[in-house]
Amino acid sequence: MIRRAIPSDIPAINNLLRQVLEVHADGRPDIFKRGTAKYSDEKLQTMLYNQSAPIFVAIDEYDTVVGYAFCQYRMIKDSAFIHDIKYCYIDDICVDKNVRRKGIGTLLYQHVKTQAKADGYDEIRLNVWSLNESAIHFYQKLGFTPLSMIMQQKI
Repeated sequence: MIRRAIPSDIPAINNLLRQVLEVHADGRPDIFKRGTAKYSDEKLQTMLYNQSAPIFVAIDEYDTVVGYAFCQYRMIKDSAFIHDIKYCYIDDICVDKNVRRKGIGTLLYQHVKTQAKADGYDEIRLNVWSLNESAIHFYQKLGFTPLSMIMQQKI
């Protein structure tokens, strides 16, 4: 089942956030600080009530959080060179490493997509780190295609 996150989900969400951080810290230790937290409990508590940035969780039959999707509803409006666009940005999506490849990520994504469409949004966007090949493959399987790239050269 997929539902909006509630305060009692915060410890499980933090566990999943740590899993994501470890993947990134393994791939780019020059950028990501191992053992840190993306959000404090207080920040997550505040985020739960932001209607323009919903957090959805996937729960199992025991009401245990096994995945999440952090979303942000965004608009590009009145640009001189870009058409107006309302889109849902998936800031972060994760499925617990112990239950991956069971369709939970797809269910989370389908829920986000259905909700965004019902709320009048035109598309879904996200960023993915090039080091995260399994995530890239997952998003491609869902039908995502590259929109732009950020490139880097160390000096």
